[in-house]
Amino acid sequence: MTRPNPILDFGIDKDCLQYIGHDLQRPECILAERDGTLWAADARGGVMQIAPDGAQLIVTQRQSGHFKGAASEATRYLTGTLPNGLAFARNGDFLIANFGTDRLELMTRDGDSRVIADSIDGREIGKVNFVLRDSKDRLWVTISTRIKNWMHALRTDLKDGYIAVYENGVFRVVADGFGFTNEVRFDAKEEWLYVVETTGGCITRLRINENGGVAEREIFGPSNLGKGAWPDGIAFDTAGNLWGTTVYSDKLFVLTPEGDLRVLLDEGDPAKVDALEKQFFAGEVTEDVLFATGNGIAPWMASVTFGGPDLQTAYIGSLKGTRIPFFRAPAPGLPMVHWNDRL
Repeated sequence: MTRPNPILDFGIDKDCLQYIGHDLQRPECILAERDGTLWAADARGGVMQIAPDGAQLIVTQRQSGHFKGAASEATRYLTGTLPNGLAFARNGDFLIANFGTDRLELMTRDGDSRVIADSIDGREIGKVNFVLRDSKDRLWVTISTRIKNWMHALRTDLKDGYIAVYENGVFRVVADGFGFTNEVRFDAKEEWLYVVETTGGCITRLRINENGGVAEREIFGPSNLGKGAWPDGIAFDTAGNLWGTTVYSDKLFVLTPEGDLRVLLDEGDPAKVDALEKQFFAGEVTEDVLFATGNGIAPWMASVTFGGPDLQTAYIGSLKGTRIPFFRAPAPGLPMVHWNDRL
């Protein structure tokens, strides 16, 4: 007998949201420990540790003041060190996709850092967005675009994003031709890899074979997630629902196992989202219109992370936020590959 999907009767009361963290800088991605500790990407050059009681500690090799002290929004979000996607290494260190330095980095819990990769096949790697470690200890890395200034990649006609796997010290491209590749997640059996295409406005999925190659490729859910759809982060719950965010338009959505779309939160300013969408489809996004967006409870909403002792607390990451909203989800999240798991 099929159990009813708990997401179908779920709603979010914005007034009941809780918050953790303060004075954060670009908390794009969040990792959750089993004891309630959170680690948020931080534009000072590392991660912010947030204890269950709210106490904070910045962990970085060398603290950067670039993000806070930037003279303009373009300088703030286009240059400097910008830790973006995070994953736990097998030993508990941090794998960092640095969107500013264009590198895949490894940082210890003491802040010591080294570069894992900054090139592939003899070329600069491009805008490294996200890193995911699977149960075989392979690293799945997304590169949004090869264009240095990512704003110039916000176009409907550019599909230069790709996915690479780092295994046994070797980087190899496994799939390309994506519209601004963003976060990726495996399903519970690691049979399908779900891929966010931000400028494509959709979620693509790849069936992965035993050798880490792509066997099938298809769009999951709607071919376009709707008006103002620039999907960014995704995460599965144990009921098979795929949770996601849209950046710029600040939406939290869910795709059911059947691919049906439900929008749970819409925090975007309609006039500003419309203005950006017109420019986007005309192929001429300007800084003033782009950076005017992002006005909600998690401005430039970027990620969803399930944490807490039962993995039923949902945390929302963002690019412009200084704190992290969270709420009780209707189903636990799918456990991430954790550093102290027995693999």
